[in-house]
Amino acid sequence: MNSPVSIPYKSFIQFDRYANQPIFLQIAQQLIQAIARGQLPSGTKLLGTRQLSELLDVHRNTISAVYEDLCAQGWVEVIPNKGTFISSELPLFSGSSSTNFQYPKETGYAFQKSILLDNPYEKINCELSFNDGSPDIRLTQIDDLSRIYSANLKRKINRKKMGYYNHDGSEYLKEQLTQYLQLSRGLAIGTENLLITRSVEMSLYIIAEIILEPMDTVVVADLGYFSANMIFQKAGNKIKTIPVDADGLDTKALADLCAQEPIRMVYVTPQQHYPTTVSLSAQRRLELLQLAKTYGFIIVEDDYDYDFHYEKQPLLPLASNDQAGMVIYVGSFGKSLAPGFRTGFIVAPENIMYEMRKHLGIIDRQGDILMEQALGELIEEGVVDRHLKKSLKEYKFRRDNLADLLEQHFKGLIRFQVPKGGLALWLTWQQPINLYQLSRKCQELNLFLPKNLLYQTPSVCGTRIGFGNLSPNEMEASIKILQQALWKLNA
Repeated sequence: MNSPVSIPYKSFIQFDRYANQPIFLQIAQQLIQAIARGQLPSGTKLLGTRQLSELLDVHRNTISAVYEDLCAQGWVEVIPNKGTFISSELPLFSGSSSTNFQYPKETGYAFQKSILLDNPYEKINCELSFNDGSPDIRLTQIDDLSRIYSANLKRKINRKKMGYYNHDGSEYLKEQLTQYLQLSRGLAIGTENLLITRSVEMSLYIIAEIILEPMDTVVVADLGYFSANMIFQKAGNKIKTIPVDADGLDTKALADLCAQEPIRMVYVTPQQHYPTTVSLSAQRRLELLQLAKTYGFIIVEDDYDYDFHYEKQPLLPLASNDQAGMVIYVGSFGKSLAPGFRTGFIVAPENIMYEMRKHLGIIDRQGDILMEQALGELIEEGVVDRHLKKSLKEYKFRRDNLADLLEQHFKGLIRFQVPKGGLALWLTWQQPINLYQLSRKCQELNLFLPKNLLYQTPSVCGTRIGFGNLSPNEMEASIKILQQALWKLNA
């Protein structure tokens, strides 16, 4: 720690000018206690003798004597031309037990714990890594992003805006994003129908807070997006699962369930279903909208990976054909950009949007006016559209390359369909294997295969593998390691 100016010395240095003990010894003991309590960690630079003497209103020679005493005992070390620092190797402290302070490892009170929110994400340092379908930051237009953000930071008009943030979001970004969604998604909306959030997960949390009551029934896909499921379960809802086949969510099974009990909400990812990558067919989209109108349940449509399509124009969202006001449309914008330039959004009728704005004002009142201004300019200047068109060619190549490598190294062992969009492939293993052991074997070979990509149940043995973040060489090396790990597992 190089800067000593923020250390609250007066809070832990207190001495009595009229005591029999010399002042320098009193100050030295107070500093030793502060070091022992962890208030002054090893490597901390202390104030110079002149500065500390002025701060404590004592003679400079007194502080010099303090530092000499501490240095003699091994508590501090003096580095020429740099200053006085807390020693990296501290002596044993023989003070009373009350001053041998350690921050508590556990709370002194009880609180409610939730296993529902246990996240399967892991962090393991391997040279290569699969993920669930993230873009490659190396393809990002960093120059454009930094230019626009830096320009916004320097503008005087934006300095005024930074003093106050409307938690409803930047009006400029809302205007630009509204036009973008109108053109790219066919959504006949205005800015009053749009809410800017930090992420899809924040959007789902706000929706759950507003429209769900404890013990409401929420229908999700089997298999489905675990983060969304955790949000709904944490709200105390009953979760019912509906099968997914080659045409997406099984609407006949949903209709049967609706006839048996009231359904409050159905969560779907119709464009690129997570994790299996299938699209909800046009016929089932119409059936889902009709079921919502008939039985009165809310459709929460997550446009997961909508921007990443390779074969032809994707089907328009359910929300673009919703005339009954039953669909809440959520998504993320800027997934093809650097992580810091992404944001979430909600599209819904104006009356419920009013409630959503109130909830957003509680959990994210500060917002990020500079980032939202920059995102708006990226849309208006066409940077996002140009970058997406350029990167789609590369991602299509990577998708096809991964499909070829899987055919070459795992023919007869796995089954998969090349998706029309998205950044991941869904693999089903033809012979039952222990996917968690396979993951450990990959880790031994320097390939990280996260647990959240593994789906193992009595009826499913599947793996979701992203291709967006891997160059051709990285992809080939990763697939070869996966093959070696499988050999080791079967040996």
